[in-house]
Amino acid sequence: MEFDVDLTPDQWETLKALRKPVAQQRPAMGYVVEQLVLLGLVATTNGMHVITPAGRKVLIRGSSRLLDLAA
Repeated sequence: MEFDVDLTPDQWETLKALRKPVAQQRPAMGYVVEQLVLLGLVATTNGMHVITPAGRKVLIRGSSRLLDLAA
C-alpha cells in the first residue's frame, strides 16, 4: 500500500512520540491522536495508543524527506 500523507507539525510530533515505550511517552493531545487514528497511523489497544505498521512507514518515509530538505 502506498501511503503519502502530509502531516501537521502536531501530528508529526505525536506520531514520533508514539515510537517510544509507553512508560516514556508524554501525554498526547487527544484530538491529534484521533486524527492519526482516522488516518490509520495509530491504533488504540487496551486504552493505549500504538503506532501501526502504516504509521511506521510514514515515519520512515518522512525521515528521508527531512534528510533531503536538510541537504
